[in-house]
Amino acid sequence: MNDRDRLNDMLSTEKYMTDGYDTALNEASHEQLYQDILMIYTETQNCQRDLFNLMFKKGWYKLEAADGQQLQQSQQQFANYMTTQFPH
Repeated sequence: MNDRDRLNDMLSTEKYMTDGYDTALNEASHEQLYQDILMIYTETQNCQRDLFNLMFKKGWYKLEAADGQQLQQSQQQFANYMTTQFPH
């Protein structure tokens, strides 16, 4: 494995972990447990963001810029969804 593969694996793991903590936060009924999980979630999310930023800086995580027409289409699609799902 090279550095890019290692960082990508770490990033994937952090994303997976934040998903799990998110579910736990939604279902925690005990306040102290909720606070403990929230602290761990925040630390994990910050690690995920740091890994993303490092990979992006090195050019290993690329994003395509959307043009104006793509943005307008996405906005219209979301607006249509909102009006059909939430009519009032």
